[in-house]
Amino acid sequence: MTTEVRASGAVLWRRTGDGIEVALVHRPRYDDWSLPKGKLDRGETLAAAAVREIHEETGFRAVLGRYLTRVGYAVPLRNGTGTADKTVDYFSAEAVSGGFAPNEEVDELRWLGYEAAEKLLTRDTDVRVLRDFCALPPELTTVLLARHAKAGKREDWNGDDDLRPLSDAGHRQAQALRELLTFYRPDRVLSAPRLRCVQTVRGIAEDLGTEVRHEPLLSEQDYWADPVLGLARLLAIAGDGGTPLICSQGGVIPDVVNALAERDGVDLPTSRGGVVPSKKGSFWVLSFLPPSGDNGPKLVAADYFSGALPVPAPTAR
Repeated sequence: MTTEVRASGAVLWRRTGDGIEVALVHRPRYDDWSLPKGKLDRGETLAAAAVREIHEETGFRAVLGRYLTRVGYAVPLRNGTGTADKTVDYFSAEAVSGGFAPNEEVDELRWLGYEAAEKLLTRDTDVRVLRDFCALPPELTTVLLARHAKAGKREDWNGDDDLRPLSDAGHRQAQALRELLTFYRPDRVLSAPRLRCVQTVRGIAEDLGTEVRHEPLLSEQDYWADPVLGLARLLAIAGDGGTPLICSQGGVIPDVVNALAERDGVDLPTSRGGVVPSKKGSFWVLSFLPPSGDNGPKLVAADYFSGALPVPAPTAR
């Protein structure tokens, strides 16, 4: 008998005076040193599980960054009746508060530099995850680029299309995004000035105690009037730093993401026919190097999430 076990984890990192350190945990049950990770609770998303497991095992609150990789391996079932195919999805996660105390799962935590951490890790799979993390600097600007949730059908709406609101299903999608994107801690909310776009992210703005700022250049109408100007606007937002959340439309997002990826040499996950995906209620996590000198922000990773699940890029980083 074979079953499937889903788990989520992270490379938890912090900056010190000596550079970047990552957290490894010792689990007495297995007598191993590993990255923080654990199984998903029923109905839990990968992002929620990663943040929860980090806190339970290390005592630290974390903010998610780019998606790293998925690893899979077989594990024996506790009742001895067979094996389970276990998959673990890993994120980069910055420790922002908290502190370690021994607990039921973890009796020791060590903050280490990359080389020391790689030597201490027990399993080769964790070493591969750490190397994926080390391939890019951890301190990146995260731009969350979401497509609006489902709206009522255009043919059933007699008014101005700009005012076409979310459907009941769309409101459920917007709530799911509200819960999911909190793990990335956006610090401002921007949107194409379409009611369905604004409604999709209004709850997140309310959580932040701020307003949704309109970005006409990232609406379908204004973007296609001058795509170069629209792309420049998104890069300007990225260049301001922080973690902006932008809600746009299906006629804009694939072109923007593809243009950035082609410019900066980033492999993208694609749907059938090589199309850059952008389903309603989905989002991209775009990771940029901050501006340096005369160079603006550079895209270094682009991760697509549909239904809270990551869609892997065609080639490993």
